[in-house]
Amino acid sequence: MSVLKRPAVALSAAALILAAASSTAFAQKKYDTGASDKEIKIGNIMPYSGPASAYGVIGKTEAAYFKMINEKGGINGRKINFISYDDAYSPPKTVEQARKLVESDEVLLIFNSLGTPPNSAIHKYMNGKKVPQLFVATGATKWNDPKHYPWTMGWQPNYQSETRIYAKYILKNMPKAKIAVLYQNDDYGKDYLKGLMDGLGAKAKTMIVAEESYEVSEPTVDNHIVKLKSSGADVFMNISTPKFAAQAIKKMAEIGWKPTHFLNNVSASIGSVIKPAGFENSQDIISASYLMDAADPQWKDNPGMKSFDDFLAKHFPEGNRLDGAVIVGYNVAQTLVQVLKQCGDNLTRANVMKQAASLKGFVPTNVLPGVKINTSATDFAPIEQLQLMRFKGERWVLFGDIISGEVGG
Repeated sequence: MSVLKRPAVALSAAALILAAASSTAFAQKKYDTGASDKEIKIGNIMPYSGPASAYGVIGKTEAAYFKMINEKGGINGRKINFISYDDAYSPPKTVEQARKLVESDEVLLIFNSLGTPPNSAIHKYMNGKKVPQLFVATGATKWNDPKHYPWTMGWQPNYQSETRIYAKYILKNMPKAKIAVLYQNDDYGKDYLKGLMDGLGAKAKTMIVAEESYEVSEPTVDNHIVKLKSSGADVFMNISTPKFAAQAIKKMAEIGWKPTHFLNNVSASIGSVIKPAGFENSQDIISASYLMDAADPQWKDNPGMKSFDDFLAKHFPEGNRLDGAVIVGYNVAQTLVQVLKQCGDNLTRANVMKQAASLKGFVPTNVLPGVKINTSATDFAPIEQLQLMRFKGERWVLFGDIISGEVGG
């Protein structure tokens, strides 16, 4: 009997060795809901309709980019399943779509959802669920708060940094300026306004002579522009989204108001704002950028611009290369792909955030020379550099140096 048992013991030991080996192999791959050997589910929420629908093209660009990545074999052998819903820039709808993505579609993360009010509406929910709310498409300063909201991260330069830069320029070049401000009456508009006030410091009270806020539900901002002109201001700070920015530029031309015009970066798109408002009406507007302008001939032979044009020709022919939102979508999608590559076979939500907070000198193809993405466990603001630009002819012309500005969350 004892002789017969020996082979069984040997077999049992072999089985244990095999089991241990396979469990070691299995342990090398870690997945949370939304990830597997074959796919990575990515959720997204965009205003494909409503007052901010000009931004919807960002989601369409990202969908085309991920489709291209899938055609090239995916990320570490996994295909991206990109699920994008419309919230019409309505926060209650955003909540509904976020719940659907997390609880029904079971995505690994929500990526680049657009707008400050919509993202604010799901901020606590996403962090409560411990689902990454990654690279949100809004420059609100509050996304850089890893201590209180470790599952939320921005991507673009924050709004307060941008208006602080404008304030510095005004103080240096127009110290006696009378400033009129138009701003969207929500978290997005107020964040920009705070940066301006902080940047002007003690002089804010005397330099800002008029403020007009508008609601996104208003059909037009024409009456606000007329009121601001009557203030006698010689500097106009235009804190508005594309539809309203174009209206403001048109109305100013119509009533002959010609102050020094500062336009926030989120509405600096030639395709969706400047061209509809009229090139002739947009001359000398000042804005700031962190990305190359596809209309600027200086980037014609740049390898990054050539790869962007190649992407448009082969994978997104309907994309308007002059629409700044397209180049934004193309570059933020690259950043997510980099994070997922860094995750390797550890596709847990915690590791996604760890890798997003471990970007060192990452350079998407179309950022301006000198702009680099750096993040850490205590720094959730990926891009913190901007360069001023002035609209001339049919394009933006960069001037001055790359300016770095960091504002605490």
